[in-house]
Amino acid sequence: MATLCKHGDATMVIDQSQKEQLVEESVQAIIDQQGQVPKRMLLIPPDMTRLHSDAGNITQIIYKKFSSSIHIDIMPAIGSHFAMTEEEIREMYGAEIPLERFLVHDWKNEVTVLGEIPADEIQKISGVNEVDYPMKVAINKILFEGNYDLILSIGQVVPHEVIGMANYTKNVCVGVGGSDMINKSHFIGAVYGAEQIMGRVETPVRAVIDYAFKTFLGDLPIYFLMTVMEKADEGLLMRGFYCSDRHDDEAYRLAAKLSQQVNLDLLDSSVNKVVVYLDPSEFKSTWLGNKAVYRTRMILEDEGELIILAPGLREFGEDRENDRLIRKYGYRKTPEILKAVEENVELQESLGAAAHLIHGSSEGRFTITYCPGPRVSKAEIEGVGYRYRPYEDAAQT
Repeated sequence: MATLCKHGDATMVIDQSQKEQLVEESVQAIIDQQGQVPKRMLLIPPDMTRLHSDAGNITQIIYKKFSSSIHIDIMPAIGSHFAMTEEEIREMYGAEIPLERFLVHDWKNEVTVLGEIPADEIQKISGVNEVDYPMKVAINKILFEGNYDLILSIGQVVPHEVIGMANYTKNVCVGVGGSDMINKSHFIGAVYGAEQIMGRVETPVRAVIDYAFKTFLGDLPIYFLMTVMEKADEGLLMRGFYCSDRHDDEAYRLAAKLSQQVNLDLLDSSVNKVVVYLDPSEFKSTWLGNKAVYRTRMILEDEGELIILAPGLREFGEDRENDRLIRKYGYRKTPEILKAVEENVELQESLGAAAHLIHGSSEGRFTITYCPGPRVSKAEIEGVGYRYRPYEDAAQT
């Protein structure tokens, strides 16, 4: 077990020069630990949904420093999201890395099944007895067939509604994982409840994902580079940088504790109304945009109001099938979705979508008004269970 770098504090500002030094020294420490210079390296950074993680910059630093002597491929951890466009790749990872170095993860077709966690073990690990199913552990086959001597998982530790704190083993098991693990891990989180998960280090989903990684992926040469970022008055600041091997979780937990300090806003009392603006370059679907629901539901009082300004909204799901299911079933209360799952095979086979529908519901406690641009109609918004208001109208008031 080895934590190779733990550099962070709530008042620390890691500038570009320090960042380059930390990244280069950490990667070199990994190479030294391995005892030889790798011939082939795979980087697994997040996709556009983590634009502000600074993982794009870290990816550029690694490629610039090491690509002259090591073959480097990059597979963004898109999970079930759409593949990144060339424009998004350039915005996040810069103009210097050749496009042919970027690989696309196909969560349904290009994975290797490593094994299965039995249903009783899932219940034992998670403590969620309402979940009664086995889980196939599958990872993109390139991790096994690409002959990589070194795999670097890069990303941001930040509060997350499904797992508690994002990144670490989730970046691999979900980011480049198969449909069964993505769907069922999300469903565990939905059944357990977002309010009991958001911002917590130890959660049922974290326990299951960590177990899957350590049981089935422990022999792969995977190392973790993790950031902690804070949006401050002076801009986006890096507060922490951590690096560890696959056998160590100390770095992740240190990063998570720091993230709790700088990424959670604690209020003395609940509020009646919240307005959220979704950056159109980042949020084009309710699949992603509903972070506005997840991250405010704990502060909204009963009969309160959530208004979501979404000028870039163009669809519901980040996948055609998920989009269809959202349109068909809508964002309903948990008992309604659980009943729909029980009665419909298509939801049983898409538990990730079912989980998303639960997470996107206010459970009737408060109203949710979506204010999209021209690409999504009033009928579409109301059809999935939300109130509608045109963006142009809402933005002026």
